[in-house]
Formats: sequence, C-alpha cells, structure tokens
Amino acid sequence: MESADEETPLIHYLRPQEEGPQYTSDGTVDIDKKPALKRSTGNWRACYLILGAEISESLAFSGIQKNLVTYLTSVLHESNVDAATNVSTWLGSCFFTPLAGAFLADTYWGRYWTVVIFISIQAVGMIALTVSAWLPLLMGSSFNSSSTHRAAVYLGLYLIAIGSGGIKPCTSALGADQFDGADPGERVNKGSFFNWFFFSINLGSLLSSTALVWVQDNVGWEVGFAIPMALTVFGLAVFVAGRKVYRYKKLEGSPLTRVSQVVVAAVRNHHLKLPKDSSALHEVPSPNEANCKTAHTCQFRFFDKAAIVARSLSDEKGAASTVSPWRLCTVSQVEELKMLLRLFPVWASMVLFFAVTSQASSTFIEQGMAMDNRVGPFTVPPASLSIFHTISIIVGIPIYDAVLVPLARRVTGDDRGLSQLRRLGVGLALSVAAMAYAALVEARRLAAASAPTTSMSIVWQAPSFALVGAAEVFTTTGVLEFFYDQSPGGMKSMGTSLAHLAIAAGSYLNSAVLGGVAWATARGGAPGWIPDDLNEGHLDYFFWLLTALSVVNLLHFVHCSRRYRGNKTAS
Repeated sequence: MESADEETPLIHYLRPQEEGPQYTSDGTVDIDKKPALKRSTGNWRACYLILGAEISESLAFSGIQKNLVTYLTSVLHESNVDAATNVSTWLGSCFFTPLAGAFLADTYWGRYWTVVIFISIQAVGMIALTVSAWLPLLMGSSFNSSSTHRAAVYLGLYLIAIGSGGIKPCTSALGADQFDGADPGERVNKGSFFNWFFFSINLGSLLSSTALVWVQDNVGWEVGFAIPMALTVFGLAVFVAGRKVYRYKKLEGSPLTRVSQVVVAAVRNHHLKLPKDSSALHEVPSPNEANCKTAHTCQFRFFDKAAIVARSLSDEKGAASTVSPWRLCTVSQVEELKMLLRLFPVWASMVLFFAVTSQASSTFIEQGMAMDNRVGPFTVPPASLSIFHTISIIVGIPIYDAVLVPLARRVTGDDRGLSQLRRLGVGLALSVAAMAYAALVEARRLAAASAPTTSMSIVWQAPSFALVGAAEVFTTTGVLEFFYDQSPGGMKSMGTSLAHLAIAAGSYLNSAVLGGVAWATARGGAPGWIPDDLNEGHLDYFFWLLTALSVVNLLHFVHCSRRYRGNKTAS
C-alpha cells in the first residue's frame, strides 16, 4: 500500500491549511451542499464529535448487551441454552440490519441523516425496554413470567436492533469521510481514525461493564435500562451538534442496483464472445484519465460480458449510451462487482471468528455464574468480568497504534506496520488461544465442582476475556478498515456493512451451533453439554469444538489471503 495509508496517533496536527488548497479535492461538500472548506470542516475537529457520540451510543448499547443473558435467565426465567441462543440471535440482528442501513445511506439519505433517523429508532427501543422493566413493579412480580412482559422486552430489543442498522455502518464511514483522500496529510490520519473509533466503542463498553452492570444487579433493571435510554438521547444531541463541520459525500446511486445490473446484463449476454482486446468493451477507463475510478482486470471474466457492445451498436456512434443498463454496463461498473467478489473469501473467514467472540456475551457469562464470584470483600457480577475484554482493547489499541506499528514497519517495510491481512491473521490466531484457554478453565472448574468443599474463583475467567479483546484489537478494527478501503468508491457504507454482516453471520452461526449441540447431546434424557446446571454438563467440550473449528478457519484464511494478494498483484 502507499505511504499515504500509514497510521499516526489521534492527536495529530496538520500544517497550516493556508499552505494547501482552500477546498477539499475529493468531492465532499458542507451542510449547504457547497464545496467543503478544508479550514473549517472535517478532519479531527469533526471526528471528535463523531467519536463522542459513538462513546455515548456504545455505552448505551453495551449496557443492554453485556448483561442481557443474566436478565433473560433471572427475570424472564429462560434456560441457559435458550438465553445464550436468544442473545446471539439478537446480536446477529443488530449486525445484520446495517446492510439495510448502508443501502439507504448510499442511495437515498446519505450517512448523516441515516444516523440521525436510526439513532431516533434506537431511542424508541430503549424507551420500550425501560418501560417493560418498570411494568413488574406496577403489576406485581408474577408479571415477570407473563407473555406480555416477554413481548415487551423483545419489542424493545428488536427496535434497538433496527436502530443499530443505520448507526454501525454509517458513523465509521462518515468519520472516514472527514479526511480528504487527495490530501497526503489528511490521508495519513484515516487509518488511525478506525483504531480510535474502535477505542471509543470500547471506552463506552468499559463504563457499561462496570457502572451499568453494577446498577442493574444491585439497584434494579428499571434504573439500569433507564440510563442507556438517556445516553442514547444524549448521543443523538452530540452527533447533531456537529452537522455544520461535517463533510458530506455526494450520493452516487444505489450500489445494489449497479451490482444487480452487471449480473443481469452478463447473464443476458452469456452467448456473446468476449473480445480479445478489452478496449472493445463499453467505456473502458484509461489510467491516464482524471476521472478514472477502476481499471479493467482479468479475474471473473464472465461478468465482462455485461460490457460487451453488440455488433449492431458498435457501428453507430453514441448508440451504446442509449441501451438499458440492465443489458449493457460500463467496465467501471463491472469492476465494482469484481471488487466485492474478491472480498468474500476473506469475509467468510471472519464469520467463525465472530462466533467465537460472541461467547463473551453468552457462554462466558453463564460459565461465570457457575463459579465463585467472591473477590476479597466484593461480590463480582459475572457480566462484569467482561471489563477485562474491554480493558484489553482500550490498552491494546494505543499500544498497537503508537508502539507496534512503528516497530513492525521497520521489519516488514509496510507503511501500516502489519498489512491489513496480516493483522486479521494475528487476531484469528489469538481467538484460537482464547477458546483453548476457556476449555481448560471449564475442565478445571468441573473437577473442582465434583469436590463439595472446593470451588473455582471467577477471576480465572479474566484471561479468556482478555484474549478475546486482544484478538479484536487486530481483527475487528482491521476488518472494518479492510472492507472500507477495498470497497468501490460509491459503496463505502456498503463496505463497512459487510464487516458488520460478518459479525451478524457469526452470531447466527453461534446460535445454530448452540442449538445443534443441544440437540445432539441432550437426547434420550441426557443433560447435554450445556444444561441449566453446568456442573452436570460439559461446556468444555463446546469450547474445544470452537477451538478446533477456529484452527481450521485460520488455515482457510491463510489460503484465502494469499490468493487475494496474488489477485491484487495480477490486477
């Protein structure tokens, strides 16, 4: 990659703006749709507000996520398997809806208005969840197990999931938009923005893992849900406050429509023979043209048929421009689809990784509920152990950005220190270690539980959470940057939504694996691997299963990354 992509610390000041152009060179505009002034818009001045809003939103979202499995088992009286499955399914939905949010942002509303609208929806969900927590106090404790209470809880949760659909893909993409891609000084900072964006998410998560979890367990769920509701509204106010300093990308039409047109046109033209000379294809961009977006590549040649100009049109000047885009596409349009297709093998490798990280919100907490949670004079809520996950990220990101990147840069010669693909590979390797350690801890806990006078301290879980956090420093941040950078110009929100879609698919995969394990191991009256009383089961076998799958996934990723680099070099 070019040196323009190197990462620098968050507090970074450019040379006086008067030395460069007055306006941005990447086509961004201000709130009035005029060319954006470099001196008064964008850069870190805008990102501080975006990051501040993200901290509030993350604190609110994590305040629900971190302790949700406890709420479902203790208040709604769901079984361990059902609660873990429902949490994973809900998390999957929170990261699946960004696909719709990205489509609306890239096609109709733009990133700013998409975030405003979807934070408002999330706020309504927070209100519904808070009201559902107060109802048992008003209607009696028997209301906890009623179908009406359950419906109210899940209504709030899935409104929150819908709200996440516009927030997750657009805040990070909007932040990256604040740096002029044509300005070397600003372009240097964009890589660091993704690190600090993830840092902001986990700063909010740290506060929720400590303060909010304690409030929910010791003061009450109604107050514990009211605080995230207020924080969501506050985050919306902070975000809107920056509207005059943000830079806005112009809409380039529906990315899904453009991709679909290529597929349909290629199928329609399947009988046509590809020309030997690619210059005969429709509107082949020249690398020397100022408006060139994407050069022609030879991979996935079938889709080049979408750009074949029929012989009857080739003799008529300008006739090709009148043909329906569902029958004839430009080469730039074809290359957009090819770029997305190249990403999918890497994307598939991320799915199992996020199935592993979802254990921090489900089975790790259930494991902690079966351990001795007394630490000195304190009683530690099981969900609070996720603080080690968050601290690992909050400490790891500055170390990665300020220490590891410069050191690795000297060794690898890569401006990022570790290339994006190497960074993802390190995270996958750490996820293997996290699952293996969790399996060993559970095996030891079961051995201790068999002796009536001994118990295992919950502190033994801390390395499990810390290893998952370290893996996310490399992989979660890396995949967000990877998909943003490698996506076509008009599909940046769609690119970041692919990263979130991998998280969604991982959560759904975890739900499926949990259900499959319960079905396969609990037949014939057997307790299964994950019963309500974990002392009667074998949660360690489940963790070993994830360890084995993670090893296979790491090998698959290494193979895919080599092919991806080879294809990029060949292109």
